[in-house]
Amino acid sequence: MSGVIVTNPPKAELKDVDALAQYGVATVSEAMGRTGLLGPAVRPVQQGVRVAGTAVTVLSWPGDNLMIHAAVEQCGEGDILVVTTTSPCTDGLFGELFATALKQRGVRGVVTSTGIRDTQELRDMGFAAWSRAVSSQGTVKATGGSVNVPIAIDGQVIRPGDVILADDDGVVVVPRERARETALRSEAREAKEAATRAAFIEGQLGLDRYGLRDTLTRLGVEYRSYEEYAGETS
Repeated sequence: MSGVIVTNPPKAELKDVDALAQYGVATVSEAMGRTGLLGPAVRPVQQGVRVAGTAVTVLSWPGDNLMIHAAVEQCGEGDILVVTTTSPCTDGLFGELFATALKQRGVRGVVTSTGIRDTQELRDMGFAAWSRAVSSQGTVKATGGSVNVPIAIDGQVIRPGDVILADDDGVVVVPRERARETALRSEAREAKEAATRAAFIEGQLGLDRYGLRDTLTRLGVEYRSYEEYAGETS
């Protein structure tokens, strides 16, 4: 497997990345029309952490972390390392030593479709990580791959410089050209949800706030007292 290391790809502006970091993964995905989500198998190794950053992408051979070493050089302030392999792999391609090198360069976290190890050390050092597996299985450094090329995880294409937002609910990718627009849409959605939350606290029902009673009627859903229902089913 040959490969390429692309230097200085275009990136979303950091101010837009930081604006998106104010909102949860679910909110941002909804703001983009329920798109951009990685699958539910990519999970955090910590809790209560949300990060956003620009993607530095890695395409590696299964069981081989050579290209992660190459990618470290391409990482900088505000980035998130995003790793996948040419075929499914749950080996522990990433651990505490990589995190140490990346943290020193201002990298905000890692997202990988592979395995991660040294999870306690990652939590202790405050380096955020999302992975498909936790595995102590080691790797080799023997096969070429690529850095900063488009990759795909769970059907989502991730390009270098796209925004990666990750929290307890999962991971979403925002195309770099849509970062500002999505931040504004997320702000509007958050305001709408705040108004709905206040209404629910005051006792309003979702059936009324969302106009769902008409929907129930249209679908033929009827209200019956217990006595009526018991009589019909006896």
